[in-house]
Amino acid sequence: MQSQDVAKRPAASPTDPVVDVEQAEAALVEHYPRLVRLAYLVLPPSLGRNRRVLTAHALTQRALPRGRASASVIPAQNGGPPARANSRVGEGRDGDPGYAFVRLQVVRTALEAGLPLSFRALPKRSQLPPLLPQVRGLRLFPRSGGADELALDQRLSALSGPARAAYVLRGLEQLPDGDVRRVLATAGVGREEVDAALREADEAPAQYDLLDSPEFDPCSLHARPTDLMRRRQHGKAALAAAAAVAVCGALLALPGGGWGPDGAAAPAYAENPAAEAALNPGKLTRIAPTVWESSAREDFSVWPARGDLTDNTALLRRALAVWARPGESVQVSATPGTPSGGPAGPPQLLYAGTVDNARVVILYDGLRIARYAEPKDGTKGAALDFARVDGATGAEADAVVLDRADGNVRYLTAPWVKKAAERDLQKPNAGALPMTITDGITSPLASPATATGACTSWNVLQLTDDTGTRLVSDLGELVPAHLTSGRPGSVHEVSGSAAQHAWAPYACSLGAMRSLGVRSVNSWQYAQQPLPDASGAAEWVCTRAETWRGDGERVLAQFRTPGGTYGAVAAKAQDVSACGARDPHVLAGVLWKSAAGNWFLLAAGSKGTEAVSAKGGVNGSARGGLLAVRTEQGVQAELKGTLDDGTTIAGLR
Repeated sequence: MQSQDVAKRPAASPTDPVVDVEQAEAALVEHYPRLVRLAYLVLPPSLGRNRRVLTAHALTQRALPRGRASASVIPAQNGGPPARANSRVGEGRDGDPGYAFVRLQVVRTALEAGLPLSFRALPKRSQLPPLLPQVRGLRLFPRSGGADELALDQRLSALSGPARAAYVLRGLEQLPDGDVRRVLATAGVGREEVDAALREADEAPAQYDLLDSPEFDPCSLHARPTDLMRRRQHGKAALAAAAAVAVCGALLALPGGGWGPDGAAAPAYAENPAAEAALNPGKLTRIAPTVWESSAREDFSVWPARGDLTDNTALLRRALAVWARPGESVQVSATPGTPSGGPAGPPQLLYAGTVDNARVVILYDGLRIARYAEPKDGTKGAALDFARVDGATGAEADAVVLDRADGNVRYLTAPWVKKAAERDLQKPNAGALPMTITDGITSPLASPATATGACTSWNVLQLTDDTGTRLVSDLGELVPAHLTSGRPGSVHEVSGSAAQHAWAPYACSLGAMRSLGVRSVNSWQYAQQPLPDASGAAEWVCTRAETWRGDGERVLAQFRTPGGTYGAVAAKAQDVSACGARDPHVLAGVLWKSAAGNWFLLAAGSKGTEAVSAKGGVNGSARGGLLAVRTEQGVQAELKGTLDDGTTIAGLR
């Protein structure tokens, strides 16, 4: 850890570039969002998200020099790690002394802000709450990310300040270790502490792409009100103020660290009949256990209320209150495109009960599933998760994640589900392992959503009802994704042996669909291609993930050679109609090396492709949907296909 007495910074060299105020200001204004993100990531998470956001802006705005200053750290522009495809390394920051100076000031003051206060020395300005900017009446925090972002934030919070700065400089700024050392040393970190920080940063997973996610963007913010009722009371008479203090003291004395009957919810800020009805546990919609048997619907609206705590009014009141007004201590997550505001009217109760060491409540408002969980011994550490489920029916309404613990997941299943089983999608010959269902709750299933390391298995949930068998997969969200197979527009369940064997080589590609708000994933073998040099025939498979929000669809074109255990991703795209019900066509290509050592450009289009051509690093064309052209390693080409009706399609990239 850094000491309170920061090490002396290296003296400026006479050859160091000189930065004036105007140059530094221009760099700060141009790169302000990135500098604020840098400060936010280096600041200790223990500050809380609201103060961390305001402090990041304050430190960045105070990074200007008072006059002409020497920029003693100008990171080398050669020899560093390669830039990520989506990075902005080359957009005006490299070689800019003004940016290097401002970045150094941001890192230095962010490290100082994380130092503990000492009675022997006056606190530094960065250790105190910022005077500017100030936001009154609102709490600000970045958008919630997915499970990967939350896990990374927790890992970064466990690092020391210098180690966190080293990780961020490597990942966000893409500096090589030599430049990271110079930045930290110039920021006041001692030499031994720099070495220790780099070693500590090495222990964190190199998930640098996640540093660009909205989870760590303090310029794109959500706002929540502060205690509005208490602010209104500030103008009352002294007697009323004394009474309010007495009431607050009684509330704080309650066990569990909560706010009385509303648990971890923030103080109330709205009073109207509709809002009060939505938060009244007595008005929750409860469906009778046999309604689904006579209903024409097969969705969440006919699920009965289950669990051993459905009559626990206090728990239900806390769950509704936290849904409407989540407090600062509540961990809130939502799938992309899912609003997280309170319910418009009384929601439907699906479950309220004890699961492992938590009390869990699951509610449904016609658009979303909301899951509230709190520890059995209090309300501190409560969590609130949202998933969009509008239009869910059949397999999409078969199960909801009830609990996650120790890498396992438990599901609450629909009342029409008769059997549940665990199946390894990669091993279709292994068969399915039966799971128990008690009051709709399955036994634990090892979840692939949280697995790390090499993908050697992919466990899915197999559900059976009177209509047949379906497979769903946990992708890190409340509602598992429905797996299907076949040509878009005429897909079918992955219930037979042929469909399960067809999915097996591509099961691990589901890892690319995590935390995207995925509704269903379809796998379709759209072509089979004879390989040159008498190498057998290869499979071309298109895997498409549909989302609940309607955009953000992800498409993977995968290529598998004879005997290959896994398919290789040849091309991928997002927000495209290819390989979907609206456009059941796809074209993709790959560079392939034969056993004889020859390189070929291979391309394949789906049924209905009349011709395929390539131009660029290699040129060639062929009638029909298959193309094979001899070429060299590393060439790039642009693919174009022509359909039977004359329409042209481009290759996935």
